[in-house]
Amino acid sequence: MANPAVAYRPNLPNLMTLCSSNYALLVRLLADKELAGEDRHFFVSDNLAYVIEIKEVTRYTSLVSMTQLASKKSAPFANLMQPTMQIRLYHDARMAEVLSSQKIRQIKPRYDYPNSQMHLPDEKLQINLFLKEWLQLCIEQGQVKVALN
Repeated sequence: MANPAVAYRPNLPNLMTLCSSNYALLVRLLADKELAGEDRHFFVSDNLAYVIEIKEVTRYTSLVSMTQLASKKSAPFANLMQPTMQIRLYHDARMAEVLSSQKIRQIKPRYDYPNSQMHLPDEKLQINLFLKEWLQLCIEQGQVKVALN
């Protein structure tokens, strides 16, 4: 007789390490941007760009959004080509956590599988890993327009 599937259990130390890495990458990318409404654009290629916008700043946290911008060539598919994440930065803990992504308003630490939305059991970890890939791409290949005086 086969063993029943074992339920996924989040690995909190791994997730915390990932959130710490994402915080360091975000702080590096935002550099001197720290006020609500400020943003930074990263141009990776003619067809790929990202914008990180500061939405909210409080004493211990900041809320930022990161959006992949659609190219002009993909205008008919602009909504499909603009994935967005809302990220909370916890300055005292030096961690950044994805709060929402695409149509997931609040990402749970784990999901039963299968589920009606087809979220992975470790969806929270996967989305934070995806954020890390976006941030690393911006650091390694992104270019920022700099205003000349």
